[in-house]
Amino acid sequence: MLKAKTVAVVIPAYNEENQIGAVVKSIPVFVDRIVIVNDASTDETEKVVLKCIKNDKHSPPKFNGKKKIKAGKYNRADVLARKFEDDEINLFTPHKVTNKDPEKNRIILINHEMNANVGAAIATGYKWCKDHSVDCTAVMAGDGQMDPSELKHLCLPVINGEVDYVKANRLKHRSALFVVPKIRFFGNSVLSLLTKIASGYWRVSDTQTGYTAISLKALKAIRLHKIYKSYGCPNDILVKLNIAFCTIKEVESKPIYNIGEKSKMNELLVVPGITWLLFKSFWKRLYIKYLFRDFHPLFMLYHFAFLLLIIDIPFTYEVADSFGPDTLSMQSLLIFVFLTISGFQSLFFAMWMDMMDNERLYK
Repeated sequence: MLKAKTVAVVIPAYNEENQIGAVVKSIPVFVDRIVIVNDASTDETEKVVLKCIKNDKHSPPKFNGKKKIKAGKYNRADVLARKFEDDEINLFTPHKVTNKDPEKNRIILINHEMNANVGAAIATGYKWCKDHSVDCTAVMAGDGQMDPSELKHLCLPVINGEVDYVKANRLKHRSALFVVPKIRFFGNSVLSLLTKIASGYWRVSDTQTGYTAISLKALKAIRLHKIYKSYGCPNDILVKLNIAFCTIKEVESKPIYNIGEKSKMNELLVVPGITWLLFKSFWKRLYIKYLFRDFHPLFMLYHFAFLLLIIDIPFTYEVADSFGPDTLSMQSLLIFVFLTISGFQSLFFAMWMDMMDNERLYK
């Protein structure tokens, strides 16, 4: 425990037989539960974890579990929310807890019945932690790319009640330009820019890291079973948290590469997929947060900007053709100038309003 609060670490693992044992051994003693989600590995990952469970000598504290809710005149909403939490297990990837007595084990092994990717594994781990009312749940990779000594620094803002979600930031570290592979650094920078726009967390700069810590309140605020199943899950989680008005913080973290890990990510396939996810997520956030939940003028301003820029497209082509043999009328030129200036002015003003509104969520 950390300051009398329970802490768990979710470790998604797929074919990590060479790394997972060392990762488990490196977890600090203040962590009460290590929840390993084996995403239908085809190697000896499960056997390695079972051996770790057998050899583990820690005696974890008992969790309080969910508080009982008695149906009454004024708490029908609470009763319905609890019923959904109990029934939603069927919406997750089919899985099974292998521990005979999970309450007595510090290491929990959950086996997916099918390979569902890293986002689905994190969602399953989050679900277990939410059901056991863990105060702070961190996520670490199973390949050893995250320094366990930084875990306390990552969890403390959540434990202290300062924020709902903490992300490690590798790009802030002075060695980032030398340690992070150039293609990863470039791809991360591009996706971070797109994620700022889509999520509303404009000050987050390392969106792709999976080294995070989240509060129980935030776990209950988002639909865990709808977390994006592939490598875009960190981006998707940010959007979901912003819609739920959750606060966020970044802490500096060391970038770690070339320690025996084997990347399973194909950048050429992942980046287009995440870009499309972020495009859809932007509109989802715009409608849910700024229309249905809390109507804000920026909703209209964004739409006005996009409308003007779409109307401006044929005039833009006409201006471009004027550099050739075709001539451009003064009327078309004036319309083009008006639509272009007004469109981009409205767009930038909407983005500025978005930044100002979400500033309260960044600590």
